[in-house]
Amino acid sequence: MDPLSNVLSLLKPRNYLAAGFDAGGEWSIQFPDQQKGIKSGAVVSGQCWLWVEGSADPVFLNTGDCFLLPGGRPFRIASDMALKPADAVPIFTAPREGNIVTYNGGGDFFLLSTRFALSGNHADILLRMLPPTVHIRDKHKQAALRWFVERTMLELREPQAGSSLIIQHLAHMMLIEALRLHLAQGSATGVGWLFALADKQMSIAITAMHDNPAQRWTLQELAVRAGMSRSTFAQKFKEMVGTSPMEYLAQWRMMLAGDRLENSRDPISVIAPSLGYESETAFSTAFKRIMGCSPRQYNNKHFRVSAIEAIAAE
Repeated sequence: MDPLSNVLSLLKPRNYLAAGFDAGGEWSIQFPDQQKGIKSGAVVSGQCWLWVEGSADPVFLNTGDCFLLPGGRPFRIASDMALKPADAVPIFTAPREGNIVTYNGGGDFFLLSTRFALSGNHADILLRMLPPTVHIRDKHKQAALRWFVERTMLELREPQAGSSLIIQHLAHMMLIEALRLHLAQGSATGVGWLFALADKQMSIAITAMHDNPAQRWTLQELAVRAGMSRSTFAQKFKEMVGTSPMEYLAQWRMMLAGDRLENSRDPISVIAPSLGYESETAFSTAFKRIMGCSPRQYNNKHFRVSAIEAIAAE
């Protein structure tokens, strides 16, 4: 499995909401914290500004532009950023027919948006590896998403049996396609594993670690895979990914370990060697350093959370 598929599999995104937003006139709307979710959007018609909390400047979106907000931060969309923003919660939770929200009479701007809830317990770690904003503005790349947008619009405007499930699958495909297009843009303006995958040499090294996390990789072996000297590889990896190759490998192993602890009955004696650790002690030490607790504490915590969720569902 390739690195992007690996990461999304651990995030376990599930579609939480898909809706159309039809606005008219002048407007500005502030959205709250997305609770570690991923927000995506496609401007079907009109133009707007997008500002994400923590960003220096807003981004201007034209018709056809698509975006992802992987960090779950509060954000604002507006026809004019100088306007006082309205709270999004009452606007989007008010009773309505269908899945299209009309604001100020509609007609001037239409946004198709989805929000993914993340069921994986590693969301906070993995989302830090993604850029805060992914903006797809290239016209040729937008064409790859156009069919998904048009089909989702059809399902929203003319719902039929199975529409909810179709919209969910379309949203998942749009999420993956948008990240792939971002990779194809070869952006070199940020730091993180997603940016690094756009670089051929870094992608080879990251893919090797993801393909075989059990191998006892050395810096020299990874450098050879990337076709670079050890020192040059280490420096470039740190600059592009934001951490050293060995630390990245350790983090990835521990996220895989956490997933195994949550979703399998495998004991530590099985998990540790499968991820390249010669002893349970070495594995437990690395797990506590990276995950903030021992494997046993992590497992107990997950068990309690699962039990609470099960009781709440009854």
